[in-house]
Amino acid sequence: MPSHRINPSRWIILAFILITSGIPATADSEGSFQRTLRVTGSVNLDVATGSGNIEVRTGSSNEVRVTGRIKVHDWFDGNAADKIKRLENNPPIEQNGNDIRIGHIDDPDLRRDVSISYELLVPAETQLRSRTGSGGEDIEGTNGSLDVSSGSGRLKISRIGNTVRAATGSGSIEIDQVKGNVHAKTGSGSIHATDVAGGFEGGTGSGDLRLEQTSSGSVRVSTGSGSVDLRGIRGSLEAGTGSGTIHADGEPTGAWSVHTGSGTVDVRFSPNAAFDLNAHTSSGRVTTDFPIVLEASTGKKDLRGKVRGGGVSVQIETGSGNIELH
Repeated sequence: MPSHRINPSRWIILAFILITSGIPATADSEGSFQRTLRVTGSVNLDVATGSGNIEVRTGSSNEVRVTGRIKVHDWFDGNAADKIKRLENNPPIEQNGNDIRIGHIDDPDLRRDVSISYELLVPAETQLRSRTGSGGEDIEGTNGSLDVSSGSGRLKISRIGNTVRAATGSGSIEIDQVKGNVHAKTGSGSIHATDVAGGFEGGTGSGDLRLEQTSSGSVRVSTGSGSVDLRGIRGSLEAGTGSGTIHADGEPTGAWSVHTGSGTVDVRFSPNAAFDLNAHTSSGRVTTDFPIVLEASTGKKDLRGKVRGGGVSVQIETGSGNIELH
């Protein structure tokens, strides 16, 4: 009978397939911890995680409650259970009076393949710095200043009684009910901000930008590609997009500069607004429905003059598109 011989290397491959058949290449091990920290008065809180979500809500005025949810990506090195036990027994929480630091892990081995998401209940009078390398953040109800950032993740911020700084490398930013100035920036994603009682500065590399302002303050916004929608502006304004439409309404109590590389510009001024207008489109037309004392006009593409006796400078420009002024 003819003999059949199998190459030894094939035996090794076959054995590996049989051993690993039905077993996932990696698995997540999970754990958690909870702590309650007593405080008196306003709190200065710093929370960070390399990978994980952060959620902050307001609770009792005399305590900070911390819940941490641990996930360890197990690469079959046998250390997952040990890492979880170490974090559960000794969570990364430091307190010095009302100064609290959460999530700072010095041991590089303990940080490796570990994700911790945090759920925090804090006093309303909390000044917060919150950041995650990869993950979303949802923060609501604090009265102190807020500084929140993510390398990649969505940011949702609401009912903040002070200034806000929000930045993410990639992800949308949603802001609602802020009593103070706002600075918001994302590398790629939309920015939607409503009920902002203060100045606003926002920018996105690619995405739409919308703002509803409820109190006076300077506004400066830009997007590389996307539409811009601004409501209730009362103060100075700089608004620009590389490609997209722009809508703005309000009262120019400071200089306005509005421009788009390609797209329609629609601006609605308050009934008693007085300003010096300079509007230009390279391809399109400029139209108005209010009286203006002309200083210069070149056909339908340029319009320069004074409205209600003149005042602050209002410059509006589009490379390709109409300009509609109301």
